[in-house]
Amino acid sequence: MPVRIEEFETGELPSGPSVPEQVLAYLYANQDKAFTRSEIATGIDEDPNTVGTALSRLKQRDLVRHRGEYWAITNDLDRVADAYALHSMTERLDDEDGGIEPAEWDTVTPDKPHPSERDE
Repeated sequence: MPVRIEEFETGELPSGPSVPEQVLAYLYANQDKAFTRSEIATGIDEDPNTVGTALSRLKQRDLVRHRGEYWAITNDLDRVADAYALHSMTERLDDEDGGIEPAEWDTVTPDKPHPSERDE
């Protein structure tokens, strides 16, 4: 959803659930159905490309299932609950201590590549 340039410039951007959060909530509320990317986008009033990116990331985390053009929430609802709990805890900690400053993080992290980036 677009914002006025004044809001963009001042940093007073609307806040609310992220697209992945909206997708999971939508699929959870409709556990008995599978939807196309476009149907989900319409259901949560978001851009289909943004929803597609969110779905791909949620699939990597085993929070949604995909077959053909259709998407549904995972059968492992405990996994969804655990992901939500972790997300909520992280947000609360960020609110309490201001979160992690990327520049500060870069100064203390090792220069070793992530295991997924290593040549084997």
